[in-house]
Amino acid sequence: MTSNIGTKKLLIVDDSKVSRMIIRARVQAVYPDWEILEACNGAEGIAAAHQYLPDFCTMDINMPGMLGTEAAEQILKELPNIRVVIFSANIQETFQERQPWGQPSSPSPLLKNQLRKHYITSWDNCG
Repeated sequence: MTSNIGTKKLLIVDDSKVSRMIIRARVQAVYPDWEILEACNGAEGIAAAHQYLPDFCTMDINMPGMLGTEAAEQILKELPNIRVVIFSANIQETFQERQPWGQPSSPSPLLKNQLRKHYITSWDNCG
C-alpha cells in the first residue's frame, strides 16, 4: 500500500540504529517519496529539526543525554508546525500519564510495534 500525499520530510530521532531502520522501512513502504532524516539523540534531533524543518518527527523517549520528551517539548515550542509522535520500546507508567510536550495527538507514547497500525496510514490525513 502506497500513498500519494506528496513529498514530506520525516525526522526519526532514536538512539537505536535498528529502531531507526525499522521506522524508516515502514514509512518508506507507504510513502516512498518522503525524505527521511535521522538523529541519534535529543540534541541532534533539535538541531536537525531546525536545519531541515521536517513535517513529521518520531521521537524515542529513553536516549542518552536529553530525554525524548524534553527534546519534543523544545521542538514543539520552537517549531510548532512539526507534528511529533513519541515512540518507545519500553514505556514506564509515569511517561504514559505525562505529556509535557502538550500535544493531544496520542493519549500516551506509542510503542514502536504499533507504528503502522496507528500512525502510518493516518498520516494521509495530514495534508
